[in-house]
Amino acid sequence: DEQVSRQHELMNLNGLMQRLLDNEDVRVMMQGSSMVKVRSSRWQKSRHLRLLEDGLTVWCESTKSSRKAKAQQTFAVTEVECVREGCQSEALRRLSGSVPETQCFTVVFRGTRKSLDLLCPCEDEARRWVRGLRMLKERVAAMTQKEKLDQYPRADQNQDGKMSYDEVKRLLQMINIDLSEQYARNLFKRCDRSGDDRLDHIEIEEFCRELLRRPELDAVFRHYSSNGCVLSTAELRDFLGDQGEDASLNHAQYLILTYELNDWAQRNQFMTQNGFTMYMLSLENDVFNPDHARVHQDMSRPLAHYFISSSHNTYLTKDQVTSASSTEPYIRALNQGCRCVELDCWDGDKGEPVIYHGHTLTSKVPFKEVIETIAQYAFKASPYPLILSLENHCSVEQQAVMAKHLRTILGRKLLTKPLSEQPLKELPSPEELRGRILVKGKKHTPHLGQLGKTGSTASFSSSSDDELAGSNKNTPKKDPAKVCSKLSPELSDLVVYCRSVHFHGFKNMSDTSPNEMSSFCENDALRLIKDSGKLFVRHNSRQLSRIYPSGQRLQSSNYDPQEMWNGGCQMVALNFQTPGEQMDLNQGRFLPNGRCGYVLKPSYLCSTTSNFNPENTGGGPGHIPTQLTIISAQQLPKINTEKASSIVDPQVWVEIHGVAIDNARNKTQRIDNNGFNPRWDCTLSFQLQVPELALVRFVVEDHDHTAKNDFVGQFTLPFTSLRTGYRHVHLLKADGSSLSPATLFIHVKVSHGFSVDPN
Repeated sequence: DEQVSRQHELMNLNGLMQRLLDNEDVRVMMQGSSMVKVRSSRWQKSRHLRLLEDGLTVWCESTKSSRKAKAQQTFAVTEVECVREGCQSEALRRLSGSVPETQCFTVVFRGTRKSLDLLCPCEDEARRWVRGLRMLKERVAAMTQKEKLDQYPRADQNQDGKMSYDEVKRLLQMINIDLSEQYARNLFKRCDRSGDDRLDHIEIEEFCRELLRRPELDAVFRHYSSNGCVLSTAELRDFLGDQGEDASLNHAQYLILTYELNDWAQRNQFMTQNGFTMYMLSLENDVFNPDHARVHQDMSRPLAHYFISSSHNTYLTKDQVTSASSTEPYIRALNQGCRCVELDCWDGDKGEPVIYHGHTLTSKVPFKEVIETIAQYAFKASPYPLILSLENHCSVEQQAVMAKHLRTILGRKLLTKPLSEQPLKELPSPEELRGRILVKGKKHTPHLGQLGKTGSTASFSSSSDDELAGSNKNTPKKDPAKVCSKLSPELSDLVVYCRSVHFHGFKNMSDTSPNEMSSFCENDALRLIKDSGKLFVRHNSRQLSRIYPSGQRLQSSNYDPQEMWNGGCQMVALNFQTPGEQMDLNQGRFLPNGRCGYVLKPSYLCSTTSNFNPENTGGGPGHIPTQLTIISAQQLPKINTEKASSIVDPQVWVEIHGVAIDNARNKTQRIDNNGFNPRWDCTLSFQLQVPELALVRFVVEDHDHTAKNDFVGQFTLPFTSLRTGYRHVHLLKADGSSLSPATLFIHVKVSHGFSVDPN
C-alpha cells in the first residue's frame, strides 16, 4: 500500500485537485503566503510559501540579496510528521511574548530534516496553513487503492495531451523513480508507437504499466490461475490458504471487491492480474503481522514482565560532549513510543534547574521546559505509564523546585502515592498505571538516612548518582559523598514504584521489595548475564532493571540491546539520537503491541523459579527450521547521488538476532547496476531454538569492490510477528523513517512442530 501510494501520489490529480480546490484553506495555500522563517531571535528571514499545483508539494522561496538570485526549496506533504500550532518549538518558545503565538506554527518532518518554524502575517493565515497541511497529509494517507490508481500521470507541462522525453523524465522524478538514462530512453522508444517522439494518452498508459510491471508477481498469479487470465474465488482461496491466512469464501470475495478494478471481473467474482498485483502491493500483504499493529497482549501483568522502550541521555541531539541539549529529542522519543526518558538535572541560574550532560560542553535546557514538553507529548503515542529517570545533581533547594514543577505541570498525571495501601507483593500493571507518569530516583528510607553517607563505589551502580560517581561516565572520579547532595523530601515523596537502590547481589531476592530497582552499566549487566544468567532472569521476573551505555561512548554510540533482553532486563536504555543497527533492533522489538512501548516478555522470563539461562539454550524451548526466499526488490534509491551514472549494485543480508545459538546472518549474491527491479530468487535457511526472543533484520547494501558497502535500507521485526507466504518488506532509512517506495519481495516458510531433545 505504501509503495503504491508513493508511486501514484504525484500522478494526475485532476479529480482530486477539483475536490481540493473546493477547500478554502487549500486555495489560500496555492495563492501563496509571505512568512518569516525563524531559527532564533537573531535569525529571521522572509520566505514565500506556496502549494504547487500537484497539491502535494510546498515551495519555499527566498531571495539571496548578495546574488539577487532566487533560491528555492520544496517539501512534500508526505514528508511531514506533524504540524504544531503556536510556539511549540524551542526557537519559537524563546520568542514567546514578543511574537503573537496564534500567528506561529512549526512543520516537523520525518527523519533528520530540521523542523520549519514560521511566523505568519496574521492569525487567519496561520490557521489556514495549519489546517490545510494537516488535511492534505490525512487525505493522502486515507486514499483508497482505487483513488490512487485513478490518479493518472500529469507531467504534461504544455498541456498538449502528449509527453516529450523531458516530460517523461519529470514524471519519473514525480513518482520517485530513478532510472538509468538508457533504460528511460529505451522505455520511451518502446512505448512511442507513433514514432513522433511524444507519448499520447494510450502510450502513457502503456508506459506506466511497464513501470509497474512485476514479472515475479505475474508468475505467482499464473501458478494459481487455471486459465492464466483470472483467479476464481476458489483459486484465490487456495492462494490465501497457502499464505496462512483466512481462506474463507467471504474473505476471498471481500478482497475481490476491494482490489479488483475491472467491473466485469468484480461482478463475476474473479480477480484479474491487475487486481492481484494491487492486492499483493497492499498492506494486507506486509511481512509484519497486522494483528500486532494494535495492542494485542495482556496488559494486566506486573511491570517487571514487560520489555519497556527506554532512552538514555534523552535530552541530547548528538554526542555527549559537545552537542545541543533540547526538548526536541523528548518529543521524538515519546512519539516513537518510548516509555522511559532520562533527565540529567543540575543547578541552574536564578534558582531554576537545568538539564544537560554535566562537566561537558553540551548546552543547557531548562528543566521546566522539558517537563512542559513531556506533559504535552507523554501519551500521544501510548496510553501506558511513562517513567522519568532522574539523574539528580541538584542542591536541595533546586530539587524542591523540580518537585514543584513536576506537581504543578504534570498535575493528576503524576503518580504521587501507591495505588493501594496493601503491602506490595508485585508491581502494578501497565493497565493499572494507564495515563500515569512515574518518577524513578532515590527515596528517603528510615534506615538509610541522608544520601551520600555511604562511601561505596561498588561496580554495580544503582542510580544515576552512582553512575556519575563510578567510572562509567566520562567524568573524573569523585568521592560519592561529595558528588551526591542531600535529597529533598519533596522530591523523595514523588518516588513510588521506581526507587533506585544499590544492587547487592542475588541473595535474599525474596526479601527485596518489588518497587526497588537497580541500574547497571552495559559491561556489568553483560557480566551478570554470562556468569549468573539464570539468577539474573529470576531477579528480572520481579524487579525492574535499567541498563545504560558505558561512559566511554563519547559519540553516543549504542551497545547491543539483544543480549540484555535475553536476560530479561526491562529498561534497556539506548541513545535514540544515534541511528544504526542497535536502534533498528530497538525499533523492531517495540514494533508489535501497537508500538505502545511495552512488550510482554516470554513466560520463561517472568517466573521467579525459571530455569532459563540465556547463555545455555542448546536444547531450548523450540527448534524451528525457517526458509526465507529473497525474490526481488523494487525501486532501491541511488546512494552516491553525486555521480549521475551511479546505479545501485544491491545485495541483501538477512540477520537473526536472539540468544547466542540463534544468532546468524546470510546474504544473497549481488546484482550489478539495477536498483529498479533486481531479482535474486535466493533461499536462505535458519534454525531457531528460542524464537520468542529472536528478531529478523533485512538489510540492503550497495556492493562496493574497493570500500565498505553502503547501507541502502533495512527493516527489523520480531520472528513471532513474521508472516508466512509471499510478502513485501517496506524498507526504512538509517534514521528509522520510511524509504518508500523501496521494498523487498520475499517468500517465508516456517516449519512448526519440531523439537529437539535437550539431551
